[in-house]
Amino acid sequence: MKTGISLLALTIACLWVGGCTTESTQRTKLDVTKLPKATPEQMEQLVEQFIEAKEGQTIQIPEGYYEMNTQLILDKVNHVTIKGAGMYSSVLSFKTITTGGEGMKIAGNQVVLEGFTVMDAPGDCIKTQHCENLTFRAINTTWTNTDLGKHGTYGIYPVQCKNVLIEKCEVSHSRDAGIYVGQSENIIVRDNVVFENVAGIEIENSDNAEVYNNLTENNTGGILVFNLPGLPKAFGSRTKVYNNTIRSNNHENFADQGPVSNGNAITMIPPGSGVVVLAGNEVEIFNNKLIDQKTASISVASYQITQLPIPKHPGWSPYTTNISIHDNTFERKFGVPDLTKDMGKLIAAKCLKSQDIVYDGIIDESRGKDVTKNPMNICIREKTDDLRFTRFLFPASGKMSEIEAFSDSKPFNSCHVSVKTVPPVL
Repeated sequence: MKTGISLLALTIACLWVGGCTTESTQRTKLDVTKLPKATPEQMEQLVEQFIEAKEGQTIQIPEGYYEMNTQLILDKVNHVTIKGAGMYSSVLSFKTITTGGEGMKIAGNQVVLEGFTVMDAPGDCIKTQHCENLTFRAINTTWTNTDLGKHGTYGIYPVQCKNVLIEKCEVSHSRDAGIYVGQSENIIVRDNVVFENVAGIEIENSDNAEVYNNLTENNTGGILVFNLPGLPKAFGSRTKVYNNTIRSNNHENFADQGPVSNGNAITMIPPGSGVVVLAGNEVEIFNNKLIDQKTASISVASYQITQLPIPKHPGWSPYTTNISIHDNTFERKFGVPDLTKDMGKLIAAKCLKSQDIVYDGIIDESRGKDVTKNPMNICIREKTDDLRFTRFLFPASGKMSEIEAFSDSKPFNSCHVSVKTVPPVL
């Protein structure tokens, strides 16, 4: 997309009304300078605990700051608990390792990770794959390099797992998603504090996810529900996002400062995005506090909006369907939306100010050709009197000047989608 709107004029307006800079404040209680430094013998003993772990064992991480020189790998051992002395008391740093991408890599069932920090891994801080009955509790992941492009990809990263609980964690400074649950099923993400990542929390190609009671603050996008093509699990359905505080997610998008930039939808998220649904199905968003997102509090989009090639993968659809948005609270300052990404520029050009709900209006014409008849079943029932809603109509020409914007949400007010999930069994 290209816009003819004057960027200089918008920049001046942005400075005039405020609210267009990236906020950065100290949100964590982590202070490694107050911790005893682990000796080489203590670190070697920790590595041995992982290598020699047996079913039913608890791996203890005593208080201290551990500058690890190798990954910690638990390979297909079940019923293991990995327990530190506390989120801010047991700290594992992987900033000096030269082999392997993850700091901690876990495969096994009935695994509990609790009470420690993993920081500065070259790739993902904690990756768990092919696990069943998996718990993350009071885990902290973060990166400290001043060059944001050198941060790792995911903080907490369960993929292809079943029955997942992530609770009371703190996750920050990821170059992709802080908490990323991908290609998994039966998921709860609750009571977490997630800040200064590109994506705070992302549910991707997963079934039966509930995301609630979290604080997502000063990420680029607060909470993402995506279905992306080409993955072993083709599609995900049934996600509920509720009772979250989604505040000031206006951080710059630094995903495009590293190798994830090529053809990755995350690089296209505009700063100032609260909740983004992309190619989602059966998603219910309700009872959230959405505060001071400068671009859009809730965005509903199909994969076509990325302008990436649309592959034909069995079981995957680029369209967003069966969405329920209701009973949320919107608080916002007047300000100009993001100007660094195409979607932000479009909202700035056509809406002039931040929006509560944006719908790209892209429909599957096999379901109906009139978007005002709501063939994709996008259901909006908000009580906000002055709701800022925009639906776009993209012309076949693709010209920015011919894109239309409509503020009437009434065509989407008369339907209802109730999402029923299957809770994890742990």
